[in-house]
Amino acid sequence: MAQQHHDLTDSAAAPAALPVTGEALAGYLRGQATEFLRALRLHRETGGGPNGSGGGTADAVDAARALRRSARRISGSLHTFRPLLDPGWSEEIRPELAWLSGTLALEHACESRLDRLLLALHRLSGATTVPTQTSGTGTGTGSGTGTAVSAAAPTTAAPAAPTSASASASASASAAQRTAPQRATTTAPRPTPDRGNLTVGAAKAGALLDRQLTLARTRAHSTALQALGSSRFHAVADKVAVLASEVPLAPHAATTDPRPLATAAEERLTDAVAALPLVTAGHPYNAEALIHGLSPDPAPHPQDAPWHQVRLLLRLHRYALEVLHGSDAPLDVRLLSAGQALDRHRDASEAAAAAAQAARTPRIAPATAYALGVLHADQRHEVEAARYAFQRSWQKQTIGTGTS
Repeated sequence: MAQQHHDLTDSAAAPAALPVTGEALAGYLRGQATEFLRALRLHRETGGGPNGSGGGTADAVDAARALRRSARRISGSLHTFRPLLDPGWSEEIRPELAWLSGTLALEHACESRLDRLLLALHRLSGATTVPTQTSGTGTGTGSGTGTAVSAAAPTTAAPAAPTSASASASASASAAQRTAPQRATTTAPRPTPDRGNLTVGAAKAGALLDRQLTLARTRAHSTALQALGSSRFHAVADKVAVLASEVPLAPHAATTDPRPLATAAEERLTDAVAALPLVTAGHPYNAEALIHGLSPDPAPHPQDAPWHQVRLLLRLHRYALEVLHGSDAPLDVRLLSAGQALDRHRDASEAAAAAAQAARTPRIAPATAYALGVLHADQRHEVEAARYAFQRSWQKQTIGTGTS
């Protein structure tokens, strides 16, 4: 692992042959602050103001995404390179930017989570035309509902896990789909869920998830609107506006090389990855992600936190490379694929938690609880598949840098 770290550092630092100082950080922050202000203006012009969700045009969505993107990069860079900045100013604005980014992300998270769960229900119930999925889930939503326990899904998901594993395998293994032409040609491209094609349990589960997550999205939208109209946000926007023209660097920043701080961010990432069970994750469908998955505890899944932390550290590492190299930052395909796998891991784990939460709704029908249990197990298998994909991409990164 130590050899892996040195190779990664050398490959990342190779293009930066010219001297780099804190002025590179100042230029990067000014650019991101300008992007923040541009996105904010576009967000207001495209109806992202207090006129409700009806103004949620594609331009408004893109503007909100750009607003979150620049806020994340400013906050992350302030964290990585804080010794080069005025400490009082940095510690004051950084948590505010993190608050803004997290608040604006809630609505999109609820929407994408609902979309993911409804499409998974659509697939697991046999509504799509994939032959193996249709035949594999017949017992999961048909006669199998007679054996479902009327408690929450965590107590009913155990018999459904093998069925979900087979359905999940055909859904997440794109390579297998490419080797089966007849399956690839019959798979519908992201259809709108047709509740008439769902079984009774899956239809009711979908309706329950729709109500809960739509309500959560509405609340998140209202929260975002309140945040954008609050004095707290205006204070953040004022600080970012000042940042666009003047970066409060520390006195020694003009002559300090920021690359050791970027290396420290990479070391934190490397150490966090080393703590992950990559050997276990290297075996597909090892059921590691399902351990404690049937627990009635509503707290977040205990195994997911280290993976979420690696996702955060990987993002900080990428931002640090952007600071060092600017617009000439090298595109590391392996890091990009690793980040995409961790994004899928996050999405699947949060979707599984939403399915489990829905299954805890009082007085739901046994068939509904059973369908939610199948859905929960399916998403936990997606978590496992994402861990496997991350392990594969990280292993390629180790091999690639070791042989170069």
